[in-house]
Amino acid sequence: MRQIRSFLTITAAAGVFAAAATAGAQTYPTGTDPRDALASGRLDAGVAAKGMSLVSFTTKPAQFDTARGLTFANSDLAFGGDYVYQGNFAGFTIWDVRDAAHPKIVSVIKCTTSQGDPSIYGTLLFISAEGNGNRKDCGSGGVQKPEDHMAGVRIFDVSDPANPRFVMNVETCKGSHTHTIVPHPKKKDVIYLYVSGSQAARPNTELAGCVNGDDPADESNSLFRLDVIRVPLDHPERSTVVTGARIFTGLDAAPRAAGRPARGRPAPTAPGAAPAPPPAPTGPRNCHDVTVYPERHLLAGACGSYGLLVDIRNPEKPVRLSAVADTNFSLWHTAVFSNDGRKVVFTDEWGGGTSPMCQKSSMMEMGGNTTVTISDDRKFTQHAYFKIPSAQTAQENCVSHNGGLIPVPGRDLMAQGWYQGGVNVIDFTDADHPFEVGYFDRGSIDPSPLGADVPVTPAPATPPAGGRARGTIGGSWGAYYFNGYIYSSEIDRGFDVLELKPTDQLSANEIAAARLVRFENYNPQSQPRLVWPAAFPVVRSYLDQLVRNQGLAAARTTAIDQALTAAEAMSGRDRRRALTALAAEVDKDVAGAKDAARVRTMAAEIRRLAAASR
Repeated sequence: MRQIRSFLTITAAAGVFAAAATAGAQTYPTGTDPRDALASGRLDAGVAAKGMSLVSFTTKPAQFDTARGLTFANSDLAFGGDYVYQGNFAGFTIWDVRDAAHPKIVSVIKCTTSQGDPSIYGTLLFISAEGNGNRKDCGSGGVQKPEDHMAGVRIFDVSDPANPRFVMNVETCKGSHTHTIVPHPKKKDVIYLYVSGSQAARPNTELAGCVNGDDPADESNSLFRLDVIRVPLDHPERSTVVTGARIFTGLDAAPRAAGRPARGRPAPTAPGAAPAPPPAPTGPRNCHDVTVYPERHLLAGACGSYGLLVDIRNPEKPVRLSAVADTNFSLWHTAVFSNDGRKVVFTDEWGGGTSPMCQKSSMMEMGGNTTVTISDDRKFTQHAYFKIPSAQTAQENCVSHNGGLIPVPGRDLMAQGWYQGGVNVIDFTDADHPFEVGYFDRGSIDPSPLGADVPVTPAPATPPAGGRARGTIGGSWGAYYFNGYIYSSEIDRGFDVLELKPTDQLSANEIAAARLVRFENYNPQSQPRLVWPAAFPVVRSYLDQLVRNQGLAAARTTAIDQALTAAEAMSGRDRRRALTALAAEVDKDVAGAKDAARVRTMAAEIRRLAAASR
């Protein structure tokens, strides 16, 4: 099994705790998983799938069709109406997905904007910009004058998707590696962007007022904070940075296991100069990703060496509630809330996304997920680890990355991209025992070396001419369920659309119930609450789960199934009476059920369906 549950609490104070694993080396199953020996190839690699199928694959647009390092790497996705917005380090692509089997490119905008993570709200598209080569005018060729450097968030008007219109750049002191939309709690015409920038503060020659400093409590310090942009939707050209969210104050440097490299990124140096040492150990000064759940006024921050829980009731003055650190996690990368807001899955981008961290030699508890629960007093408790159960080759950059919920009622399911480890579906309903439900994987882009799997080795100081020291960077940047399909942004190859298929772990009724949940806009880092309509597939999803988990006696599940079938054949008042009677019978089942909570919920869904039958 993939989950390892072995923590040792080191410290506990003021809502902060740290955990260290005592587990030994990982135990990848060998020779049993179809993903273990796939043929390589950029566009003709071998494929393995379980519980999902490929609906369509479309190559990158010609403007971005190159594997030259990260220059033209595809990044994250955002969803609005009939369109999917795919970021790229050199711009973005808008896809028309009304026919999922044949996605069409509506427009390709070239705009050097690493890393280009998008989000959408109405007709406004927001793009993160961080790299040193980003220019205010979107042009290529590098920045010639400091004042031409753009780092922050670009805003486009996409009311005409075929002709996106640039609105403005909102510059921030640390740039924007990622950003997250936070709706104003009362004003529908205002949203906020929480901006995660991983750079040091920019010099005043680029942006006045930015200050580097070591004191997290110093309000003048541009570090140790998230930048917050206020966007008036009626006048997005007036968007401005309004505050800095100081959610890190009071956090010390996270403990780390002996012998492992220091966390932190060395400061940039002039060409030819000796590499700078890693920064002095401190608490986090930034988040890689923050995920908000506006319905519950909560934020889960994946913030360097910590995972944070934050109250965002006042978006301009967020308050940290809890924090967790783990010696096994190198870079807390992103987070996904369960729909009830009582659990969070955090990912660890061990190796930064460019290294093969899913080999046989890779530790199981590093570079995967961990689940944490949220108590009534809004504190974190860490539970199990999860990592994909297949050994990838040394040519495949692979580590846990971005994902989002799949709306199956009664279960916590998520889709997730693992770079060249592919896409999978994980059930984390039980925080102590997450498990894999399905997957889609291709072989490596580059041929595998003899022996297939070799220990991770540091990249040489001088990469070979014309190529990278390791294989091409590719695979799924992120995989998300949206209105019936799973969309995956393939970094090098293009754009995948996948579809769930019934298995013994996921029924046709559960898939049908998921398809009933529809959203106009979806940004994975700004989670909407999932709400299902009153419908037979919803009721049958709970029934299928009771059958699968033996949560109710077989005689009763069979009888309920027959009663549902009979009621579905009726209409109007007859159906209502039949369902009302069935709900009363199911109420009686609660007392003797092994899974009483699920039976109770099913009864409520039957009653809701009865009320909707007119």
